Formats: sequence, structure tokens, C-alpha cells
Amino acid sequence: MAEKLAVVVGGGPAPGINGVISAVTFEAWKQGLEVIGIRDGFKWLSKGDTSHILELHPEDISRIHVRGGSIIGTSRENPTKSPEKMANVIKALTSLGVKYLVTIGGDDTAYTSTRVEQEAAGKIAVCHVPKTIDNDLPLPHGVPTFGFETARQLGAQLVENLMEDAQTSWRWYFVIAMGRSAGHLALGMGMGAGATLTLIPEELGNKISFKKVIAILTGAVIKRLALGRGHGVAVIAEGVAIRLDPEELTILRDVPVDEHGNIRLAEFPLGDILKHRVGTELDALGVKTTIIAKDIGYELRCSPPISYDREYTRYLGFSAVQFLVGGGTGAMIMLKDGKCIPINFADLIDPKTKKTRIRTVDIDSDDYHMARRYMIRLEKEDLAGEELVKLAKLTNLSPEEFKNRFSVAVD
Repeated sequence: MAEKLAVVVGGGPAPGINGVISAVTFEAWKQGLEVIGIRDGFKWLSKGDTSHILELHPEDISRIHVRGGSIIGTSRENPTKSPEKMANVIKALTSLGVKYLVTIGGDDTAYTSTRVEQEAAGKIAVCHVPKTIDNDLPLPHGVPTFGFETARQLGAQLVENLMEDAQTSWRWYFVIAMGRSAGHLALGMGMGAGATLTLIPEELGNKISFKKVIAILTGAVIKRLALGRGHGVAVIAEGVAIRLDPEELTILRDVPVDEHGNIRLAEFPLGDILKHRVGTELDALGVKTTIIAKDIGYELRCSPPISYDREYTRYLGFSAVQFLVGGGTGAMIMLKDGKCIPINFADLIDPKTKKTRIRTVDIDSDDYHMARRYMIRLEKEDLAGEELVKLAKLTNLSPEEFKNRFSVAVD
């Protein structure tokens, strides 16, 4: 009887999942293994249910790498919350005869993978493939998670369309981009489209002042108007909401969380809140404009992958199987400079949080400084001399009042 390899997908969808499943299946069969797909992430395994599986054969998955979504589904089920659930996962995989496990997912699924590998105690070899459009797994600078490049390209195209609409209709758009813990996607979309400005949590600190966010956005609208343009697009990473000071925005206390304890950002109306508050500020200053809030995220997750991610995921799936069959276990697979490099699970864990480390945008890097230079927003030099006089003239404020009010935006 052939040894068996199982594939499970956790977390939200990302372009390229099917490419990994396809490559894993092809290579595993060439290695003489049977392959099964575990449906709906760890949902059924956590209950000890082994009936929700899909046998994977090369002839069935030969063209799925060009499709978005996941042919075996996914879920955010978190078996690490309960010893009983973890025991059920190990028992279910063992009863299915699984010797090798490939997990596909982001930081939460990576952490679950480390726990499965520990609890299996050598019975099951585990390899994780990094998947997330947020690009926030701890890979080296310049090495993306799969799905990110597709999401960035499509997201930039959508923002570019909104910029054209903004100019045509003489209005502003506040675009909320996915990115719970890091601003990679928002920054990539904003830079790719040439958005007016992009706001990411990394530049604003661990406890973000709501007042500062409003001042930055309001100031950008006024500065654009001073340049003769009453339109623009601001791209804002959704992760800004997580770091907002709850003392300033008490609504944050009532937002529900998911299985992993993360705030359900889809249920927090960040765009509408910013639109309303900035609109109110501008009205009080005598500045008339129209602001539209727009979320961009779910449109990206199941997009067909671009050629980059199609090729990338095939390398990752192939490498994961090669790693496991070669005797490896307990690592996340990475492709750098054309070489497969495993990162041990122990090196993924933050010793403080005991969770998977998060890769954030390095705001001290040259590429971030370049991106920042292209944005149109208030700078320190705008709050002095003739520039200050010009900006204040567009409002009901004196130059000194304008400076006092918007200095928080450039601190």
C-alpha cells in the first residue's frame, strides 16, 4: 500500500492555491504517494471527522493552476484553541494513514502547522507553504508570499480606475485595502496606481491617534485643492483600524473576533467612519468635496493568478514534496534565487507572542522612502511661509490656526 500525503488549506483564499495543490499532487504521484485533499481546512479534522476528503489524481488537477479559489475549500478553524481539537486532528490524520502533510496558509495556519508537527511526535512530517495576499509572513525582504503579486496587480488596476473616476467626477475616494497586520498590499496598490497617498499602520505607530489619521487625510484634500485639483484617491490599509486608540474610537470595543482572536475587520466600517469624519472637518473649514468609501479585498482573493504566481506556486508545491520525501519536517518552504530553502518552524515563532512572526513594511527602507516621496500630503515645510498662507486661505483658519490644527499630521 502506497504512503499517503494530505493537503490542507487554512485562512482566507489567495490566488495560486490551486497551483500549489496541482504541483503537490503531480510530484507526490511521481514519488509513488497517494494524495488526498482535506476539505474546508481544519474544520472537520478538528471534530475527528475523516469523511470530508477528496482523492487527488494528476488527470483531475492538470489545469487547476490557472483557476482562482481552492478546489478543496478553506476555513479559519483553529484547532490550537483546544487540546481536544488538536488530539482530534492528529487522530484523524493518523486514521487516514497520512505520513506527509502539506499545509497552505498564512500566519495563523503556519502556527497550526507547527503545533500539528509537535503533537504528531514524528508520526507525520509537516511542511508549510506561505500563502497570503497580505505578504506578512516572515520571509526575507523581496521574497513575496504567493498570491500577493496577483492581488497587487489587480488591486492597482482597480485603484487606477477609481483615480480616473475621481478626476472625471471631481471627487475623492478612500480605498480600504486588505492588510490586517502589515501595509504591503496597500502600499503596492497605491504605488502601482500612482494613488494620491497611502496610509499604512507601520508609519503611524503601535497606538494610532484617530485625530492624526483624520488630520493627514483632511490635510491631503486641502493640499490637493491648493494645487488646483479637487480630486484624489487615498489607499488605507485596514490594519490601521486595529491600532487605533480605543479611547478615541470606542466602537472598536464591540467588533467581533474570529477563531484566531483577530478582529473581524470586514465588520468594521473604517472607510465610512473616515469618510464621515473627514467630510465633517472639511465642511467646518468651508471646503466642499465629495468622498466615497470603497473596500477592495474580497475581489482580489479568488482572482485567477497571474503568470508569476502560477509559476511560483508550482515551484513551492514541488519543493514541499521534495522536502518531505527527502526526510524533512517542521519547516515552511521558501524559494529564493531559484533555490528551495526551508525555514524551521522554531524560527517562525515570535518568542514574545508565541505566534508566527509578522513581516511588516520597513519604513526605514529606501523603497518605502521612495514611495513616500511620491505621495501628496502635508509635509513640515507646508506649515511655514507662503505655503502655509496659501493652504490657510482655502479654509476658515488663519495661518497660525491652520498650523496648530494640522501639525499633528506631520509629527
